[in-house]
Amino acid sequence: MDLVNSGLLIALCAVAMVAGVAGVVVPALPGLLLCWGAVLGWAVLADGGWGRWLVLGLATFWLLTGVLVKYLLPGRRLKSAGVPNRTLLAGALLGLVGFFVIPVVGLPVGFVAGVWLAEWLRLGDPALAWPSTREALKAAGFAMLIELAASLLIAGTWVAGVAFA
Repeated sequence: MDLVNSGLLIALCAVAMVAGVAGVVVPALPGLLLCWGAVLGWAVLADGGWGRWLVLGLATFWLLTGVLVKYLLPGRRLKSAGVPNRTLLAGALLGLVGFFVIPVVGLPVGFVAGVWLAEWLRLGDPALAWPSTREALKAAGFAMLIELAASLLIAGTWVAGVAFA
């Protein structure tokens, strides 16, 4: 069976796309890159004209825009709330440890614990650490929504490309 001329290529790309979208919500897979990689694989291997390259270009635009906005908007929000970068670094480091210690939910649990501990040490009072922790959680959730939107835009672009290209 020829992979290029069969529905197997589309099915494999669709599975990768679904895994990528799920990877945005469950931080075990590189969601956006997996979605974009599925489009890249389809564009390179599929038969067809220039439309597949247009789909890849648009998917690349969504990927780059999603990554850029994911880091700019929540970071600006945290800076305006007065959360220092070293607090976010502590959250990221404890989140990384949590990722390996507690499967599936360890990353967010470690991130929250790291932010809270860093703010407690900085401010000297555990009660004063909660406002910064809440802001960091809101920013992380906002970043996840931005990444989810970008992955869904990539998936939608690919579906349109499969249907019309």
